[in-house]
Amino acid sequence: MKQNNSHVCPAEVAIQVLSGKWKLYILKNLREGKKRFSELQRAIPGITQRMLSKQLRELETCGLIKRTVYPVVPPMVEYELTDLGKGLEEIFEAMHRWGLKYLEQVAGLEEVKCGS
Repeated sequence: MKQNNSHVCPAEVAIQVLSGKWKLYILKNLREGKKRFSELQRAIPGITQRMLSKQLRELETCGLIKRTVYPVVPPMVEYELTDLGKGLEEIFEAMHRWGLKYLEQVAGLEEVKCGS
């Protein structure tokens, strides 16, 4: 029997799934395509190996990323967005637009360069 979730706020669910200091950085980097663990670690300055592993596991459990292990020596693991994870594109675009507006109005910056 399906549980009645009519009392659950979808925005709160999204916040809970995406909360964490590093999750959005990880998802942003995976928008470009498949990445290995070491590529993600290099792309996200300041994240520890332990924290990256933890956040990747949580994102995988939530169904936002897929982990593929290749049977080679040494083992090779790649991470990529699932279809559900790719659905976050609109959110990233909205955050980008809001960030530009914020920088223009509050910080007085007119030109902003973003990492990919």
